[in-house]
Amino acid sequence: MNSIGFRDSSVVIIETSRTVIRGGLGLHELLRTPSIEIQARVGLRTGTSSLGLGSAEAGPSTATSRAASAAPQPQPLKVTDYLVGPQLDDAIAAGQELVISWPFSEGQIGDFMQAEALWKYVLFTGLQLRRVQNESPVLLSLISGLPRDAYERTGQIFFERFNVAAFSILDRPMAQLYAAGALSGIVVDISDTLTDITPIYDGLPLTGSRTTARVGMRHCERFLAHLLRNNTSVSTVLAELAIPPAEHPSALRALARQVWQTGLVRVPVDGIALREADDEGVTDIAAVLVAGKEKAVIESGMKRRATAKASAAEQARAKELEALDLITIEFRGKEVTLGKERHRFCEPLFDLNLLALGNDAGLDEHASPEGEGMSMTLQGAVGHAVRLADVDQRQYIWHGLIVTGDIATHVKGIGPALQTHLAPFILSSADQHNEVQPKQIRIVKVPEYFAEYRERGDGLAAFLGSSIVAKVTFHDGKNFISKTDYAEKGPKAVLEMSASLF
Repeated sequence: MNSIGFRDSSVVIIETSRTVIRGGLGLHELLRTPSIEIQARVGLRTGTSSLGLGSAEAGPSTATSRAASAAPQPQPLKVTDYLVGPQLDDAIAAGQELVISWPFSEGQIGDFMQAEALWKYVLFTGLQLRRVQNESPVLLSLISGLPRDAYERTGQIFFERFNVAAFSILDRPMAQLYAAGALSGIVVDISDTLTDITPIYDGLPLTGSRTTARVGMRHCERFLAHLLRNNTSVSTVLAELAIPPAEHPSALRALARQVWQTGLVRVPVDGIALREADDEGVTDIAAVLVAGKEKAVIESGMKRRATAKASAAEQARAKELEALDLITIEFRGKEVTLGKERHRFCEPLFDLNLLALGNDAGLDEHASPEGEGMSMTLQGAVGHAVRLADVDQRQYIWHGLIVTGDIATHVKGIGPALQTHLAPFILSSADQHNEVQPKQIRIVKVPEYFAEYRERGDGLAAFLGSSIVAKVTFHDGKNFISKTDYAEKGPKAVLEMSASLF
């Protein structure tokens, strides 16, 4: 199809999710994390125009900004009318009257002009490419299950508006699974208020099996805020900060957000919070250096030696504190002590009855209520999605469970916890097994040898997987559209580059 080869340094990766867009320029020997990340939202100043606004939103599904006033003679909107990235952040901070929209929040491309404004910012402001001399091929990862005309329209934007040298589209769940080195599996992508679940078999997403659960990180955050209300240390700090009772829910949500985003949550498995295994010794110095863990190993060794020198009473006190699992953090200039309640953060994902308890923490200005999707627990939605697949595909799907999203970056143990909750979907009796009945659920994750992704691996699986695919795509002469192809066939050429679009 194509015989063009591109320099790795010119390849652009753009990952597009419901709420975040990430971008990077260049493929390197060690694949790098994205160099730009913005929220997938656009802002329009009140009074700019009354045409093409679509739904006004301040969170992925709801509106809190005031609607634009109707102009006597409205003018058509232009891409340049939209505020994106830091420019939008500054306008919000300044208290400007804005209509804020999230064009990808519904799992579709709700407004192509808004989508163009976001992609344009990534290419020409974030990555500093030049449209006139654009020699970069672009691989774009998108939400799975878009209609064919959406792919055509997207290709048209990139060739005709951005003047890209070549273009390829990859379904985002496929990229996430590829990053974990699997071709069949199920991708559980947990976002703010929704969780997308996509079964994949032999490298192709099973569109008819895709399921969206009406639960996400924001519900967990609200639940943790509810639990923190009963922490005496938190109550004391709220009083010391002289925060009015009416503002307590907002402050508690901010504290809950700080707790999970700084990696202080470990999800219990079978009722026991996960613990990092202590290093008993270093047997392979080279492996430690390659993994970049030398600092952690040194600190761990120093800690063990210090503990060994402590008195029996000190060691007993240390074990007592360890059992309480207390931590002290700084919140708005004050020290706050938290206990094991922080590890209950993810419980609403597995028990919808707990969502009501989080309601007293209130929804903040960026949250949406329940949104579209199914009112099911996370494990129930995953089991439902797998049941929609053909019987002979299910055992392969169960062998590639990956949990991704920001929660996978910051919260330890979410994958094993989900695996435990999914156990009822696997027959336990050996006598009941047959050739198509799965015997186990296997977790897959981003391998440790991707050094740049070690800290945020599964959370950035879509970007990593896109980079891996791009490295092959733009060298093997297949699965991308060149300018020549587009000139000959037009937007429909985009549909020919991937079996998933047939």
